[in-house]
Amino acid sequence: MSNLYGDYNQKIDYVFKIVLIGDSAVGKSQLLSRFAKNEFSLDSKATIGVEFQTKTVALDHKTVKAQIWDTAGQERYRAVTSAYYRGAVGAMLVYDMTKRQSFDHMATWLDELRGHADKNIVIMLIGNKCDLGSLRAVPTEDAQEFAERENLFFMETSALEATNVDTAFQTVLTEIYRFFSKKSLAANNGTDNGNSGIKGIKIVVPNQEHDTGRKGGCCRSS
Repeated sequence: MSNLYGDYNQKIDYVFKIVLIGDSAVGKSQLLSRFAKNEFSLDSKATIGVEFQTKTVALDHKTVKAQIWDTAGQERYRAVTSAYYRGAVGAMLVYDMTKRQSFDHMATWLDELRGHADKNIVIMLIGNKCDLGSLRAVPTEDAQEFAERENLFFMETSALEATNVDTAFQTVLTEIYRFFSKKSLAANNGTDNGNSGIKGIKIVVPNQEHDTGRKGGCCRSS
């Protein structure tokens, strides 16, 4: 059983709410399960409504609890789950790189997110299922172009093989932490004029330990 409230004796410095959004069956629940519990289920069922899990991480000697919400991708739940965007400081826009339609819907999901979330939210575009390289329907370059145009982070992942999953979440959490640290410092110095938002977010495509040389820091199927 997951510990919903964290360790009672552990001092939590920050709690960051992150939402996973995108079409149904792109692997949002699997990404969350891989990050929060290092688990992957081949018979995962579609999420109904909204579920969430937590994971505590250390950033810059601070204890951060990530509260990650997994929203259902089916259209009939969209009106219900939109309320859960409120209060989110991070978001993962997830598409299945073997399904072009799921990527084409990213602009709509992004518009909905920006319509409900804080303007300073940190957003990462995730191309999931990169272990299925032979079935790729979304070129990495297309996703990079979209991410650059919309000022998003970008990474390709595989929940099945655990490729870049931790790195993606850690990148978002680190960027959120940097923003709040700067905002806190500015407030303490009396220089916070309300304009210390997250600006100039760049695309992050690091070379990971799983990287086989493909642009986007992901894996290839053999």
